[in-house]
Amino acid sequence: MHILILGGTGEARRLAELLHGAGAAGPRVTSSLAGRVAEPRLPPGEVRVGGFGGADGLAQWLRTHRVDALIDATHPFARTISFNAAAAAARAHVPLLALRRPGWVPVEGDRWHTAGSLDEAAALLPGLGHRVFLTTGRMGLAAFAGLDALWFLMRSVDAPEPPFPAHMDVLLDRGPFTLAGEREVLRAHRIDVLVTKDSGGAATAPKLAAAREAGIPVVVVRRPPVPDGVRRAATPEEAAAWVRQLAG
Repeated sequence: MHILILGGTGEARRLAELLHGAGAAGPRVTSSLAGRVAEPRLPPGEVRVGGFGGADGLAQWLRTHRVDALIDATHPFARTISFNAAAAAARAHVPLLALRRPGWVPVEGDRWHTAGSLDEAAALLPGLGHRVFLTTGRMGLAAFAGLDALWFLMRSVDAPEPPFPAHMDVLLDRGPFTLAGEREVLRAHRIDVLVTKDSGGAATAPKLAAAREAGIPVVVVRRPPVPDGVRRAATPEEAAAWVRQLAG
């Protein structure tokens, strides 16, 4: 049995570990990474890096490599590949599962402002603060490029490319992050507003707790929906159980 995991997340690596750990009795596992991070954390098993050429290219890859099941374990905001995966799986007649960690839920004390896109998030900022902690990743910074009256601290794994805000410092770092560390970032840079995507999970959640403690408003960009009709799992363990069920 051959499983293709569209990865790049901690959940994708954990799933590859679970499936690969079954040894000879388990499935063949190939993890596909988009190649947007210079030095990704590689999962066990076979790994390929790069795109497929859209839904048609992915469907052809599934057929050529005799893939028996496809698991979309990409970032919750990787909308294009998720919809390509749904189309490709349908064309190649391959079962598809979307592995999506649950989104964050506000709790008492949170000052959240939701936005449907990065552009909407940028439009909210002038009324919320002046020193922005931007944790939406290095892609899409053009949405904030025109906000010349604001100062930004942008955190990402790799350095961004323009266009980006005129007044911006870059913090190169990779999660998981700690609450103590996030408190220090907010304090040291005098942050008064946080912008994040609703990526969910524990690795980057401490920034929300730090903002709550400091009384800082948070702009949360809502995640795009999973394509209609695609089955979902919330944890790598659930996804691994789905694979075992397919294998009979």
